[in-house]
Amino acid sequence: MRAAVLVGPGQLEIQDVPTPVAGAGEMVLKVGANTVCGTDGRIFRGEKTAGVRPGVVMGHEFSGYVHDIGDGVEGYEEGDLVGVMPTVPCLRCYYCENHLEHMCVDAKLYGYWIDGGLAEYVLITAESIQRGAIVKALPGSKPEAIALAEPLGCVLNGADNYGTNIGDTVLIIGAGPIGLLHTMVNKHRGASQIIVINRSPGRLEIAKELGATHTALSGDVNIAEFVKDLTGGLGAHVAVQCIGNLDLFQTALQSVRNGGRVNAFAGFPKGQMATIDPNLIHYNELTVTGGSNMGRNNYRKAVQLIGEGAINVSALHTDTFTLEDTAKALDHVTAGKGIKTAVVPA
Repeated sequence: MRAAVLVGPGQLEIQDVPTPVAGAGEMVLKVGANTVCGTDGRIFRGEKTAGVRPGVVMGHEFSGYVHDIGDGVEGYEEGDLVGVMPTVPCLRCYYCENHLEHMCVDAKLYGYWIDGGLAEYVLITAESIQRGAIVKALPGSKPEAIALAEPLGCVLNGADNYGTNIGDTVLIIGAGPIGLLHTMVNKHRGASQIIVINRSPGRLEIAKELGATHTALSGDVNIAEFVKDLTGGLGAHVAVQCIGNLDLFQTALQSVRNGGRVNAFAGFPKGQMATIDPNLIHYNELTVTGGSNMGRNNYRKAVQLIGEGAINVSALHTDTFTLEDTAKALDHVTAGKGIKTAVVPA
């Protein structure tokens, strides 16, 4: 089969490699789609190396059709469309045993250590199946949409941390794929006002289509004042930072009301520090949370929400490349073109 192999930093080759065969407890999927994210670009460029194996087949946001079922695997039939949670938790460490399996210290990830979805076929390990990381899609689901269950599951985890209540005002800073997913999730959870801030106008139009009630260009407004003008001077209940600009974390703190919640969902430049006024947290009694990865429950929930049409992730799918053009797909994403790009085997 053909596969996108990470030979080394900056070296990605489409190679002929052996087509996997399912052993006992395993499955092989015929890849339906693999969506590409900024993390794939960082792995390709050698900027992200933790847990990454040289020679791995890349791709961690993928879905596929059951092709080969090993002995002892039950509950699946050939042709089933399934989603694959890329993180395989150990279920033994402190975090796994305390309901924080998405922070597992001994996890293995598809597209990092385990061969991933940028291939014609992918072997699903016995550990993935045994630990419930493979989820059947609802009838009628599309493979490109189910591939996006990975980022949606991560957003659901973040949303659980900051906790949207019905009627809340939510500020979302950044309208990339993650910011747009937060927009849809907060609409689904009953927010009455969703304010989206972004530096380019095109994404703001999409944000309005997906549930934003108010939008603004970051260069045109004082964000905190803009939010307070829309909320009778109070500020938002929740602010979610979806872009790794260090200065904007202070802005997020300034934009919420007393007792508000601020979520640092974006990844920030490694080794750099943000300057904030801690008295905003102290006197305003703010709750500050993060958002990283997801556990199995949120992955299953993501697949279900997509299948039910409750979260329209397909609206984010703008571009498709063939497997042979994987390098072009990575360049496309790195350049900030489109929203979500899928690689589909020809």
